[in-house]
Amino acid sequence: MQGYKLSFFTQQDRRVHGQSVAQWIIEAARNLGVRGATMFAASEGFGHDHKLHSIHFFELSDQPLEVTLAVTPDEAESIFNMLKNNNIDVFYTLTPIEFGMVSERI
Repeated sequence: MQGYKLSFFTQQDRRVHGQSVAQWIIEAARNLGVRGATMFAASEGFGHDHKLHSIHFFELSDQPLEVTLAVTPDEAESIFNMLKNNNIDVFYTLTPIEFGMVSERI
């Protein structure tokens, strides 16, 4: 199947509707029927403001997070619309990919 690798980059302390932005994206994707999503936690990174964000021993709120999904073009558009409708502004990358299950190739 042709589609996109859609990745969002945020941090643990960014919240929307009572949950982290990363968790909100995962729930939204699940509700749309996306096949899966993965959240990665990083130990350090910086964003567009060039401020260093990192995980600290006593404080996890500034921890960088990435949410990655393999989506169809329609699913990508639905996710972007949901983010826009909820006023969630988050950095993303969108890369064309082929995806599927190995058993489907045989």
